[in-house]
Amino acid sequence: MKLGDLQRRFTMLIAELIAHAYMEGYALTFGEAYRPKETAELYAEQGRGSKNSNHCCRLAVDFNLFRNGKYLTATEDYTRLGEFWEQLGTDEYPTAWGGRFSDGNHFSMVYRGRK
Repeated sequence: MKLGDLQRRFTMLIAELIAHAYMEGYALTFGEAYRPKETAELYAEQGRGSKNSNHCCRLAVDFNLFRNGKYLTATEDYTRLGEFWEQLGTDEYPTAWGGRFSDGNHFSMVYRGRK
C-alpha cells in the first residue's frame, strides 16, 4: 500500500476511534498530529521522541482526553481507547497504542517497523 493510501486508512480509523471515545463518555481534543521533521529532530535531541516519528508521515496522533470536564493524563486513563484502537488494526496494517511504550495518548499505524 502506498503511503497516501495508508494515510487515508489511518484517518478513517481515527474517525472510528473518536466516535468510540465519545460513545464511551470521553471527550477529546487533538494534541499533536502532524510533526515537521525539524521538530522531530529537536524532540529526539531532547530524548522526547524519534527523529523518524510516524507523526512526520501523518500516521500518528496524540489526543488530550477528558471525562466529565476533567483532563486525564495518566496512561491508564487511555487504556480502554488504546485497546479499542489496537483491535482496529489488521495483520497487514497494524495499529499501535503508545500505552504499550509509555506514551498513553499516542495512536498510530505501524509503518516501516515504526510505531
